Amino acid sequence: MLKVEKIEVRYSGVPVIHDVSFHVNGGELVSIVGANGSGKTTLLKTVAGTLHPEKGSIEFENEDISRSSTVNIVRKGITYVPEERRIFGPLSVEENLKLGAYIVDDREEIEKNLDYVYGLFPILKTRRKQLGETLSGGEQQMLAIGRGLMSSPKLLMLDEPSLGLMPKLVDEMLEAVATLKGEGITILLVEQKVREALEMADRGYVLQTGRTIYKGTGEELLETDIVKKAFLGL
Repeated sequence: MLKVEKIEVRYSGVPVIHDVSFHVNGGELVSIVGANGSGKTTLLKTVAGTLHPEKGSIEFENEDISRSSTVNIVRKGITYVPEERRIFGPLSVEENLKLGAYIVDDREEIEKNLDYVYGLFPILKTRRKQLGETLSGGEQQMLAIGRGLMSSPKLLMLDEPSLGLMPKLVDEMLEAVATLKGEGITILLVEQKVREALEMADRGYVLQTGRTIYKGTGEELLETDIVKKAFLGL
């Protein structure tokens, strides 16, 4: 579904991603892990079209999207949920969700997607008239993911969905991601909880200073020395 081939990405002329390649097959959950500053978020932003590669290519369903705008990339079926969440605080939960469906013209599909999101995150249904800015951090993260699902994405990219959440909410958030995977949604996941991210992943990639240093199944990566020492404290 997604094929990223030997991309180089720069900030202010300075390379931060070097010759990185990875791919995501339909129905897979692929995790990208690495230390802070390794380039994980930059990769997602580049696929989402907020950044463009200086070199290399990005293909989605065999179409080159390397220079496409973010709007066009969303229309093609890629949704990016950033770590900052970026919900609309003065709008209600339901208004936030419906804004996520701005590319969907079918009212029945919008209502179906609303029901799906409320089924995945029941607390949002009870809060549907509440302003986004009054939600807890965990509820705002649920809202951000729910809004991303409202466009019926073919590929859902999640950037640190557990960041800043209490341990109980971290578990709930990762369970929701696992549920989405179980329902066949294709997911590209960046997550600070490395063990959990790799345990649920079909495949994964380890980034270090903007380069891919390991790739393999989630199980294989959990057995590598660098993952054990750097992320699992073993």
